[in-house]
Amino acid sequence: MDASVPNPLETLTLDMLRRRTSEKWRHYPADMLPLWVAEMDVVPPEPVIQAVHTAMSLGDTGYPSGDVYPRVLSQFASDRWGWGGLDPERMVTVPDVMTGLVAAVELLTDRDDAVVVCSPVYPPFYGYMRQAGRRILEAPLTPTGRLDPEAIRAVLTQACSTTPQPVLLLANPHNPTGVAHTRDELAAVAAVARDLGARVVADEIHSPLVLDGTEFLPFLSVPGAENAFSVFSASKAWNLAGLKSAVLSAGPEAAADLRRIPWTVNAGVSHVAVIAHCAALEHGGPWLDALLTGLEQNRDRVLSLVDEHLPGVTVSRPQATYLAWLDGTALDLPAPAEDAPSKPFGLTGPAAFFFDHARVALNDGALYGSGGQGFVRLNFGTSSSILREAFERMGTALRKRR
Repeated sequence: MDASVPNPLETLTLDMLRRRTSEKWRHYPADMLPLWVAEMDVVPPEPVIQAVHTAMSLGDTGYPSGDVYPRVLSQFASDRWGWGGLDPERMVTVPDVMTGLVAAVELLTDRDDAVVVCSPVYPPFYGYMRQAGRRILEAPLTPTGRLDPEAIRAVLTQACSTTPQPVLLLANPHNPTGVAHTRDELAAVAAVARDLGARVVADEIHSPLVLDGTEFLPFLSVPGAENAFSVFSASKAWNLAGLKSAVLSAGPEAAADLRRIPWTVNAGVSHVAVIAHCAALEHGGPWLDALLTGLEQNRDRVLSLVDEHLPGVTVSRPQATYLAWLDGTALDLPAPAEDAPSKPFGLTGPAAFFFDHARVALNDGALYGSGGQGFVRLNFGTSSSILREAFERMGTALRKRR
């Protein structure tokens, strides 16, 4: 890590953050500490700011052109992951990750076909796939939150009874558990899909955010994944969600499928977003390294704060992302009252309790599918002081309940 780059998570005060107008800071009442939606409390690296400033100063705010994002991403994958298998000829720039995932699924399946997810998993997988007219089947993770190839085989086999070519939608790394899948796990999943005639579409938006030097394995890099798709965006790692852009990539056996992508899919790409994302990938490495060090410290801080303030709650140690998956099933919390502040937001379980009694906003695990009830997802991409205050509030709320 470049010691001259300060920890990006410690540069903004709570007062400064409350001036933001993004969803994280405006969706809930102003007195909440928001540790929910996947926005980080950071300022993007200076090269990104300068690139966007230059574009605005030049009026370079028109329509996107060329394949600059695929080329830059290909170089990033080579430099960062030691993988030269991303061919810009098999990549398409798309407006965002979910648009890319839906586009790939619509290439491979028809309406009413089955799409398999590994639950608990990112809630938009359910919403977007159902909106696209696909049926969701769940292959649960193991009790330790890992991929279960045999469960995937069983559910894909079920899917094959009604769907000629079912799709497995994979989060790599996994959201919400923060698991970084191993090469053996991914190869086993690829083998199962290949054996059953299924296809895999991988969401790799969190791929730059592997912690402790953990190796990130692109799904397309494992044997058997040559007919798969993956979608990448710089938006999570460099906090650019408001500048929407992503890249849909195809394995060599899926190149013909990729050529069938309708032009309308990539017509909505933001030119300024592409500029920002490319600046992050090309010049944001030192900033990313500093961020990862800060996230590792915060991850370890969360583990300590859970032990200190939340008896009865357990949490696994995330290997990637800035998300912690807290198990509150042992708390036996009462349902919120009909007039509780959380009621209009539809929260349940620990998420509702901490919202009402600690004024801390977390993601409700029930929305993540089977296996999520009684859990909460906590975003630790914030300052150490905000994290500590949030846990002190939650701990006080639990003590008062006794």
